[in-house]
Parts: sequence; C-alpha cells; structure tokens
Amino acid sequence: MCPDTGIARAIDEALAALPEALRQEVTQTCEAWGGVEAQGLCSGERLRVWAMSRFVASAARRDPERFRALLASGDLDRPYGAGEMAERVGGAVQACDSEPGLMRALRRAREREMLRIAWRDLGGAAGLDETLGDLTALAEHCVDRALAWAYDQACRRHGVPRNAAGEAQRMVVLGMGKLGGGELNFSSDIDLIFVYPEQGVTDGRRGLENSQFFIRLGQRLIRLLNEPTGDGIVFRVDMRLRPFGEAGPLVTSFDAMEDYYQEHGRDWERYALIKARPVAGDLAAGEALVRRLRPFVYRRYLDFGAIEALRRMKTMINDEIRRRKLGDNIKLGAGGIREVEFIGQAFQLIRGGRDTDLQQRSIQRVLRLLGDKGLLPDYAVERLLAAYRFLRRCENRLQMVDDRQTHVLPTEVVERARLAFAMGYPDWAGFARQLEAHRLDVRSEFDRVFASPQLETPGTEAEEGAGGVLMRLWRGGLDPAQAHQALARAGFRGPAEAYAALERFRAGRAYRLNTPLGRARLDRLMPLLVSAVGQASDPDTVLVRLLALLEAIAQRSVYVALLVENPLALSQLVRLTAASAWIAEYLTHHPILLDELLDPRALYAPLDKAGLARELKEQLGHVPEDDLEGQMERLRQFKQANVLRVAAADVTGVLPLMQVSDQLTWIAEVVLAQVAQLCEAQLVARYGRPRCLVGGRVYRPGLAIIGYGKLGGIELGYGSDLDIVFLHDSAGEAQHTDGPRSVDNGVFFARLGQRIIHMLTAYTPAGILYEVDARLRPSGQSGLLVSPLQAFEAYQRREAWTWEHQALVRARMVVGGPRLGEAFARIRREILTLPRELGALRKAVREMRVRMWAELGTGSESRFHIKHDPGGITDIEFMVQYEVLAHAHAHPALCEYTDNIRILDGLARCALIPADDAQALKDIYRLYRDRVHALSLQGAPPVVDAVALREQRDRVRRLWREWIDAHA
Repeated sequence: MCPDTGIARAIDEALAALPEALRQEVTQTCEAWGGVEAQGLCSGERLRVWAMSRFVASAARRDPERFRALLASGDLDRPYGAGEMAERVGGAVQACDSEPGLMRALRRAREREMLRIAWRDLGGAAGLDETLGDLTALAEHCVDRALAWAYDQACRRHGVPRNAAGEAQRMVVLGMGKLGGGELNFSSDIDLIFVYPEQGVTDGRRGLENSQFFIRLGQRLIRLLNEPTGDGIVFRVDMRLRPFGEAGPLVTSFDAMEDYYQEHGRDWERYALIKARPVAGDLAAGEALVRRLRPFVYRRYLDFGAIEALRRMKTMINDEIRRRKLGDNIKLGAGGIREVEFIGQAFQLIRGGRDTDLQQRSIQRVLRLLGDKGLLPDYAVERLLAAYRFLRRCENRLQMVDDRQTHVLPTEVVERARLAFAMGYPDWAGFARQLEAHRLDVRSEFDRVFASPQLETPGTEAEEGAGGVLMRLWRGGLDPAQAHQALARAGFRGPAEAYAALERFRAGRAYRLNTPLGRARLDRLMPLLVSAVGQASDPDTVLVRLLALLEAIAQRSVYVALLVENPLALSQLVRLTAASAWIAEYLTHHPILLDELLDPRALYAPLDKAGLARELKEQLGHVPEDDLEGQMERLRQFKQANVLRVAAADVTGVLPLMQVSDQLTWIAEVVLAQVAQLCEAQLVARYGRPRCLVGGRVYRPGLAIIGYGKLGGIELGYGSDLDIVFLHDSAGEAQHTDGPRSVDNGVFFARLGQRIIHMLTAYTPAGILYEVDARLRPSGQSGLLVSPLQAFEAYQRREAWTWEHQALVRARMVVGGPRLGEAFARIRREILTLPRELGALRKAVREMRVRMWAELGTGSESRFHIKHDPGGITDIEFMVQYEVLAHAHAHPALCEYTDNIRILDGLARCALIPADDAQALKDIYRLYRDRVHALSLQGAPPVVDAVALREQRDRVRRLWREWIDAHA
C-alpha cells in the first residue's frame, strides 16, 4: 500500500489492531490519500481515529490539503489556552464584509475546530471536561461573533437602539441546556433565548421600535447560524424555550420576560432556567437579568413541590420513550443522562434558594457539592459521576461518527463494533455490560430520590388496607358510622370528635379555597397524617394541633409537599407536636422550620457555641452584603431553627435543663454578636471608624453589649426577652469617626445601638429576632441608650439604686472586645465589693420584693406562680443577690460568676450560708426552672396548683424569713 516497506508494515499492524468490521472502511480512507502514506501520515493513531469517526475520515478524504494543514498546525497535540477559541473564531471572520462570506467563514471555522475536538477526544489526548468545554466555547463564540456582525449591520441601516434615557441597547443571547451549563455535546442543537434590556427606538433617520429591531436581528442571527449552505451549518438553533414557546415573540424585553415567569412560568421552565447563562451580546446586562430571574428558579423555602414536578416531567419522558420505543436512548432512557441531571437539579430546585452554593450550572459541580454537604452519600456521588462521565463520553462518540445528533445505541454489527472500540472495549458485550452497570446505578439513585411508594394509587378495598380506608374517609367516601370505626381502628379515642374536626377542615377555607394543586397535595397528605397521628399517645390532642398547623400552611402547598414527600419528616412532626404544644405553635408561626424535620441527626443534636457561630457565618455568606432584608430574614431563620433543635432535644430528654439554658443563651449571644457586626459595618461604610486621642495616642473605641437577667445569668428560656445595656469606651480628645462624613463618636455609638435594637425587634415575614429591654441602662428610659464607660461607672457609684446593684450581680459582657470586657469586669467587681450597711440593704431588698409580690404575684393560696409568688424563683434570686452585695467586700470571689447555681456554691464555700441550705436552694431552683420549661413547652403559664410544690415553696419562704425578714 505505502512505498516504504517499514511504513507499510506499521500500517498493516495498525489495521490489524482495529476491529475486523472497521478495517475495510479505514483502508479506503488511507488509499484515498494516495502517496501521502509515504510521508507517514497514515499513522496508527490516525487510523484508529478514522475507524471511530466517518466524520473525520471523510473530511480527510474530501480535502486532504486542508487536513494536512490541521495536522501540521500542532493544534491536535495540545489543549487550547484561555481565550484561544475566541481568537480562532474571531480571526476566521475578521475580514468578512458580506453575509455569504461570514456564513462561509463561520462554517469552515466550525468544521476545523470540530475536527480538532473529535481528534483529541477520540485519540485520548483530551479528557471529557476539555471536550465539553471546547465545544461550549466554540458554540458561544460563533454565536457572539455572528451577533456582533449582524448588530453592526442592523445599526448601520436603522440606527442604534436606545432606551428612554438615550442609552444604547444591545441584545443578550441566553444559552440554555448544556450550552448554558458549559457541557455541550458534540453534535448538539443550541437552545437559545433572545432578550434585550429596555423598550425604545433606534436613533436612525426613520426610528424603529427596539422590539422590531431586535426581532429582525434575531431572525438574521438564526439564519447566519442555522441555514444550510454548501459548507453545512454552524449550529442548529432551537428557540422553543423562550416565553410562550413558538407562539411567543422571538425576542423579549427584560421586564416582559420577568413578568412572564411571574405570571405564567411553569415548573419545567424553572428547571430549564437553572442552566441559563448569557453567552453572547451584552454579557453584563445578561448576568443582571439572570439575577432578576433567580427568585423564580430558586424559592426562599425548601420547595419539595419540585420533586413532584420533576417526577411528572420524567413520567412524560418515559411515556414518550415507550411510545417511540427509545429504550436504548442513553440520554432519555432509564438510567440515562437526563436522570442524572434530574437528581442534581431536584436538590437545586428544593434547596437552592436557601443554599446559594447550589446555584450552579454544571451538573458535575452540583453532584460534588451534594456530597460535600451530606445531601447525597459519597458512594452515590461517585457512582453518579462515574456513570455521567461514561454516558457523556458515549454520547459524544456516538455523535462523532457522522457529526449527527443521536442518543440511540446502534443495532448494526459494524456500528456496535465502532462504538465499543471508541469506548475502549474489545467487543460489544464488554461495553454493554459496563453500560448496563452504570445505568443501574443511576436508576437506583433516581428511584431513591424520586420514588414515593406512599403515593401509589390504591387498588381495590381488599388490596388498599387501612391507608385506602383513610383515603376514602378523607374524600367523603364513608358514612359517619364507618368513618368513626375507621378512626377508632386507627387509634383515636374520640373518633366522633376527630371525624368532626377533619370534616370542618375539609369544609374550611384552607382546603376549599385552595388551588387545585394545593387540594391535590392535601388529598395525598391527609390519609398519611391521620394514620401517623393515630399512633401517638394522645392522638386526639395531636390532631387538633396539627390541623391548626395545616390551616396556617395549606395555602403554601410546598410545605404540604414536603410532608408528603418525606414520611420521616411527617413522623417527626407528629412526635414533636405530641410532646409539646409550644413546638406545635412555634411551627405554626414559622412553617419554614418544617425543613428541619428532614434530618433527625441534626434536629436532636443542637450545636455548641462555636458550631452556631460557624453555621450563622456560613448562612449569611449566601446573602449579599448590601441586602439588609435578606440578612434580617436569614438571622431569624437561623435563630428559629436552632431554638427548635433545642426544644426537640429538650422534649425528648436528650438535653438536661442546665444545658437547655446554655444552648438558648449561646444562640442569643451568637445572634447578638453577628447583628452588632453587621450594624457596625453599615455605619463604618457611611461614617468611618470611631477614633479618639487618649494620652496623645490614637485609640479605637468599641461597643460592648452587657447582658443582664437571664441572658447575663446564662439562664435563658424559650421566648425570653434580652435585657441588655450598651456601653462604649470612647474618651479623651478628638472623639469622632475618620470617614468623609465624620460624626462624633457618641453619635456613632448611639446610632449603632439604635440599629442593633431595630435589627433585633423589627417585624419581617419571619417575625422578630428577640424582644429587647434596655431599661436597665443608667437612668432607665430617660438615660442615654449607649453610655460611655466612665459615665456608667460614675452612675453606679453615685446614683444607682440597690436594685440596680442587684441586677449587676447577674450582668456580664456578651459582645465586645477584650479591653472593654476587662474594663466592665473591673467596674462590676468594684461596685459589688463596696461595703454596705446590712440593715439598709435588707430593707431595700425586702421593699422591692414586696412590691413585686403585689404587682406580679397571683395573690392566691390555691395557685402558685413559680416565678413571682412568695417562695418562688425570684425569692431565691433576691436572696442570692442580697448575700453577694452583703459579703462580696470580704469575699471578692463571689463576683466571679453570674449564675445562681455557682454563686450558691461560692456562698457555701465561704461558709456564708449552711451547705445544706445551699444544696436545697440549688435543687429547688433547678426543679422550679425545669417545671417552668416544661410548662412553656406545653404553651402554659408558669402557674401550678399550690399543693404540687408546697414543700419546696415552704423551704424557700422559711429561708427568706431567716435571711431577710428576721432582721428587718
């Protein structure tokens, strides 16, 4: 064949290494080159590529000189650098001055680069990611160059399109599907949407409406890319994903597009927009549009309705596959590429609004993120990635045969041999086994994510069992007697009352006025819910609580979908509402917390303080720095979710009382620190940082937040207010900020305190963060909101009442730098260790307590308010505070702690009170607080029958008389 014997022998050996079915075809290609073989151009590598791709082989036969130029260029032997594809396409069309010339140049550039991409891929020089990236880059730069040329021509004819302000307008081309995702396959169509920023007219002699200008521009762009010529096409263009599809205008303004998705957008369009990316035209404006559309794609809540929508889409695809007998379709068939994408995009649609990390276009990056975040097991991620990469290689190599879009496995012997060889397998059987293994892995994971056995339509009554009976009960298919029997069998003690409650709900507004989709979801949920509630210890009470919850969430049916799609979440909901009326009400007011029920491992394992700080920082990292509303919402969701975790661990006995208070206090401290940081950053951006001169040196003063009461004593409960005082340490000279809009430091810190309180107490759709009480500051409500440290110290020494010094016993800095912390600790210690006249101290303590008994106590002999009545929590706190104020001058160690338990330990160690009294008060104090927590979780006030705690109450009252009253 070749004149040189050595070359001929090498070629014969290379041919022998090919599958027998492909040798004749490759030999013909080699012979078509004539004497070129003598130059060694029929190497083993080239024969292998020709065997895998008729597209490459026919290009070599059709234009040998052009193919030799490609071989000689060296481009087949190296990957392109950044921007090189843009240079190649741009250089190819640079000199074009006519439409036919441009069309020819684009097509020839496309063929050259496709040959290069196929050669490197089939020859093993390029990995999958390079191949997909090069194909994507080729497509987007062809579109961009064609658009730039067409836009320039249109502006010459009609003038430049401008908006009402006279600003030039350019078209944006959004790449959808795999083009948008940067993962285009070899012979793919390109799915595009054309948009432009604003309405207006062109500035030509005869102005043309922008809409008409851009429609004509879009039509010309499609012709440049899609119209067949003697050189073929550039890319087939599919415009069916645009608003209203083929019935809609070819090009849409930004406002019209946003309105369309708000008013008419469908679930499949959310799915499609995940990958939307500006690929040509005004890229900056395109990115701004994509940001505007994100709220349509990614909902603020966990949207489990997306699974239902994707499941419907997949069912339609499956029906089409069966109808068209496409079982061997590696894209759409079972275990195919589309199922991998559906798995990743299901998590994106469900969680992407809350976790912006998931707002990715590349399915491979999404799958890796799902593994990193623990949303998919690591083994599942590895299997899915391996299957996806195998299937995408297979897809490309199917299409590289003839540069034809296909996803169907071949049935002919020759084509099967070609595909197996291209995929690295000696025969079809080996390839088919590996393909089937990958597809089974995908199908298994797809079923795990999307399968919903509890939603299967029941069959006959004999087959459907209890679940089917409850479905008929809910739908009104049973008479009252039958319904009562069914509910009694399900576990309800008062079946008639339960049936009446269900009937009221079905006849009420929440169900009757719901959307068809909302009612359908409730129809699926209610039998499941009734069955789960029937297994609770008090199903009748739980049903009432859950129906109240459903009244609140029914119109937002994504929450109903969450419970339908997640039986575990439904069981946790029943468990927690059975344990606590407070949790039931909390979830009713904050239904976004239902997503916390999805992972019991996290639900019953509250984070420590460091973990809380990390979680909040991570969550706020997903919110833009200038989005104050988003920050406030995320702070509230963080607080509510973590309080729910504490309550869940509390009612199930995972956390003892003292740890419950620790957890609730840590949540408050982390929130306060973050709020202070956010508010300070806002003010610093406006005014600069506070500075002053102390002793001639520059000093940077800061803010301290002092926690009093339960916050200071690390004893927060559910729903506790935050008693806080703001202090700053600005002093000396030149007290002002260093920004261009400088203000006095006192003004800066006052505004900072106001902002912090506003961020904590402002009502948003998620409610408030905390109620705040700042009345313990110097001079109360008439005093400065934020006091200088020196003024605070002077007030405490000269003007503070005894009750203010009592409050100082439980005060500690919860936010602020170390210098401020040391300064406050010194002031507190010095004030608490001042010598006091004991008679006057007892009198002041007793008078304040008597007044509180009168104002806050029940005044009842039969009922006992655990906090406020004589013998209650406040009596213990007052006695502890009295002892500290009376003896700290001689025993400064009493100032070390702010919580009552450890102060009582200190009093006993110093022999200031008998050890048995200290132990008794600690036990009683814990018991009281435990009872208050329990009552709170049942939504009840801290009031019990006096007999229940008579012994403890009498002991506290006796000690009060001995310590306080006996010496009055």
